[in-house]
Amino acid sequence: MVRAQEHPKIACWSGQPDNQPHTKALWDGYEISLGPVKNEVEYACTAAIYRADGKVVYRTSGFTVIFDEENTGLDFDGDGKPEVVFKTDTGGGNHCCWGYNIISLSPKPRHLFDIDQQGLVRFEKDKNGRLIIWKRTAGPYGFTSMAANPFAEKVFQVRDGKLTDITPEYCSILLSEQNEDFRVWKETITEEKLAQLRNTGESDWNNEEVVSALLSKATQHVFCRQFDETLKVLDLWPEPSRAKLRQDFAKAVKDDYPDFAARLAASK
Repeated sequence: MVRAQEHPKIACWSGQPDNQPHTKALWDGYEISLGPVKNEVEYACTAAIYRADGKVVYRTSGFTVIFDEENTGLDFDGDGKPEVVFKTDTGGGNHCCWGYNIISLSPKPRHLFDIDQQGLVRFEKDKNGRLIIWKRTAGPYGFTSMAANPFAEKVFQVRDGKLTDITPEYCSILLSEQNEDFRVWKETITEEKLAQLRNTGESDWNNEEVVSALLSKATQHVFCRQFDETLKVLDLWPEPSRAKLRQDFAKAVKDDYPDFAARLAASK
């Protein structure tokens, strides 16, 4: 597992007047330049990759921009060549708007993809030595406080040149005792807490823990394309508001799972 760096040395932080410009040589004649924007209009910080002849081949700008030295050099697309990684904040410090920017320099410079960082993002190698990306992803909003919002895990890998969702290949781990989240859901979704949820309703903040666990587990089953199992979890919801829950859950997943959302919305 590749751990996120704790104290990035090459970074520009919004709101810090002592930001300094940085340059760093990469490989094959490329160089980065990172620092504050002189005539700030929207974003305070910017970073660019330059070719040996001085031409900019990539740029990112944000409230904060970090050159990710620890993860730069990883091979994301499996071509045997290293990539460059920045982290950019376009939301002024809000958790919603941080993202990893992945750039390849071979055979020519190109932006591969961005990975938004709603929650923890981990980079690991699979059994074949290919890089995979574990990404905590938000579930449906509006059922809990933001601090307890449901989350589940997705897994990605570059295949055929595209960032591909391969979550179902890892669900034997994600939905097992090996996964800490799964253990927490199992310990939280008890008959006692479900009875309390039925008796007092989902709007009672004392039920937030079980509501979050229940919807997180349902979301994980969706990510795993285990739709029958998703329905079983949602059926644990109090009957008087179960139909509304299904409608709201369908809206939350319809963009990525339209067939299941339609099935869910049509169910009684």
